[in-house]
Amino acid sequence: MRKILILGAGNAQIDLIEYCKENGYIVYGCSYTNTDKGIPLLDYFQQINITAIEKVKEYAENIQADLIYSVGSDIAMPTVSRVCELLHLPHFVSYNTALTCNTKDNMRKTLGETFEGNVPYIVIRQKEDLEKINFFPVIMKPVDSQGQRGVYQAGSLQELIDNYDKSIIHSRKKQLIIEKYLDGREISVNAFFEKGNMRFSIVSDRISFSEYPGGIIKKHLLPSGLCKDICERACALARRTASRLSISNGPAYFQMKVVEGIPYLIEAAPRLDGCHMWKFIKYYCGVDLLKASVNLLESTPSSAMNPVYRKGNFALEFICQKPGTPMREWNTDEIDYRRDYYDTGEEVRRLNGYMEKCGYMIYQEK
Repeated sequence: MRKILILGAGNAQIDLIEYCKENGYIVYGCSYTNTDKGIPLLDYFQQINITAIEKVKEYAENIQADLIYSVGSDIAMPTVSRVCELLHLPHFVSYNTALTCNTKDNMRKTLGETFEGNVPYIVIRQKEDLEKINFFPVIMKPVDSQGQRGVYQAGSLQELIDNYDKSIIHSRKKQLIIEKYLDGREISVNAFFEKGNMRFSIVSDRISFSEYPGGIIKKHLLPSGLCKDICERACALARRTASRLSISNGPAYFQMKVVEGIPYLIEAAPRLDGCHMWKFIKYYCGVDLLKASVNLLESTPSSAMNPVYRKGNFALEFICQKPGTPMREWNTDEIDYRRDYYDTGEEVRRLNGYMEKCGYMIYQEK
């Protein structure tokens, strides 16, 4: 039986763990903690920090892993790529590409100032550097965090100073990136590449909590309410971004904002996203990006990606609560799919600190 090592075992990885179990793999996993929800689903588990490349490599060698992969995790992708390079295992992007996408400043720099769709930015290495900023409003982010941790909007220098310590604590490199704030419609582009060709792409609307900073996700909508022309521009930006960042194989996720009909890039990642969009896309049009990803790693001939779209409007909505509150029962009778991250009464952990994901549901909007 084929062996796969999955980096991380949290809620985003459960999709991959279940898929591999259902398809006959022996599933190994590692994580920095031994409390992840996906650990009981694994065949074998080892507590290893997934950013520790040498330790992950040693574990992969010991178990003779055939595949190493992860979904929905920015911090996992550099380790996946580097260990696969060292062990000559199949992988989608190089270590350099994974590292570039994992650090927001490197991504912006690689795209370049003249790249259409890039956003003005400045990198901050100490609090005093904030005084160099001469454009407002802005978004302040740790260069290497994920899940909207440490992200703040600011309309003045004083607001940046007030939030500096709360933001930089989430950066391993102890650096921040200050980007021009774009007041526009949020969208996502989920895509799949093979030998440099974009074989599939789809635009979804991204609805965030307006009362909290950092674009904390509330729900995704399919199909997008944007016109065909703007959706085509967004997919073209995704294609150009992938080419500039050397993403030529596998899934990729792009977060954008549309301002006066023009899409601008917010984030790019050479992976399946962390919002279970693969399941939503499969539900909406039948294209299974998770299956396609594993098949491509295995060099299995790719299935045709011929979407057949449902009629109507559909949503993937997160069940959210404030951190520190007990998970309550939710009335979700008229839905097509639901998954909870917590048992009823279990305390919701603090991640972004405002409104935490406690599960999600997929349904047709009325």
